[in-house]
Amino acid sequence: MGGLIPRKTRKFGWRDKYRWLRSDGKPNFDDRIYRKTEELLIIAKKPVATVSSSTPIIEALEKMSRGYRSLIVIKGSNLLEGLVVSMDFINYLGGGEYYNIVVNRHGRNIFSALKNEHVSTLMNREPVVAYVDEKFPDVLEKMVVNGVGVIPVVTRNNEVYGIITEKDILDYLSTSTYVGVKVSEVMSSPVVTIDANATIKTSMEKMTKYGFRRLPVTKGNVVEGIITAMDIIKFFGTHEAFRRTTTGDIEDVLKTPVNELMVREVVAIAPDKDIGEAAKLMAEKNVGSVLVVNENNELIGIVTERDILYAVATPKK
Repeated sequence: MGGLIPRKTRKFGWRDKYRWLRSDGKPNFDDRIYRKTEELLIIAKKPVATVSSSTPIIEALEKMSRGYRSLIVIKGSNLLEGLVVSMDFINYLGGGEYYNIVVNRHGRNIFSALKNEHVSTLMNREPVVAYVDEKFPDVLEKMVVNGVGVIPVVTRNNEVYGIITEKDILDYLSTSTYVGVKVSEVMSSPVVTIDANATIKTSMEKMTKYGFRRLPVTKGNVVEGIITAMDIIKFFGTHEAFRRTTTGDIEDVLKTPVNELMVREVVAIAPDKDIGEAAKLMAEKNVGSVLVVNENNELIGIVTERDILYAVATPKK
C-alpha cells in the first residue's frame, strides 16, 4: 500500500569518522584486513530470511520475531528487490516519521496498520550490496563507508546468495580474546538511557532519534535492564501487543511500560578490560552489546558489536 517513503541515510558521527576513515575517505584498515582475500562466496551466511514487497507488515514482524534483525526483499526467481531492517519497523510502530502513516492512513488502528500495510512501504529499494566474487576488504569498506550493519550478497545477475552482518565479520576476524585495546577506548559515553517507567513509544522515539538499537533501562541511578529493538519487534510479532488494546488503538499498546519488555539480565564489563573479552562475553551471552561499569557499579559506557569491529579492523597504535 501507499507510496515510497524518502529514506534518511545514517551519517557517521565524528567519532566514527575518526576511527574509520583517512583524509581521502578510504577506511583506515589494519594490514591484516587486506591479507584476508577470501571471496564472499565463503563468508556469506545462508539461507537468508526473505519476504516479498507485498508481504503484510504483520507477517514480516512474525518472521523477524524469530530472531532476524533484517529481511531481504525478493521478487521473481530470488532476485533482490530491497531490504528492510528492525529499525524501519521501530520507526513505523511509533518511533519516527513513518508513524504518521499509522496515524493518517490507518487512523491509529493497529490491525489495519499491520495487516493492510505492506513491506514495500518501509523497505530500502536501493540497499548497499556486495557481490559473491568480491573480496573481504571490499565488503568491509562498503559497510564502513555507508554506515550499515548488514549487506545482502548477490550474484552479478542480482540473484540473492546470502547476507553478511557486522557480527559475521566480527566472528570472522576474532581469533583471540586479547586485541590490545581497552574497553574504555571504544565505548560510547555518555550513554543514552531510558527510564524503567517510560513507555515503549518513548523508547522507540529515542532509538530512532539517536540511531541506537539498544537502550539501558534505569531507575534513578541504578541499571535495571536493557531494551532492544528486537524486544519490541517480538512484542508485536508474537501478537502480545494485540492483547494490550480493546479498541484497536495502537496508542493503547504504546503506553506499555519499558519495564514490561526489557531484559533484566545485564551483561557488564569493566572499562580496563580488553575488548576481546567483551567480544567473548557477547558471544557467550548471545547479545549485541555489553554495558561498561566502574568499580562503584555505575554505568559509564556501552560497547556494541560495531565498536569492537572498529577496534579489531583498524591499526593498533
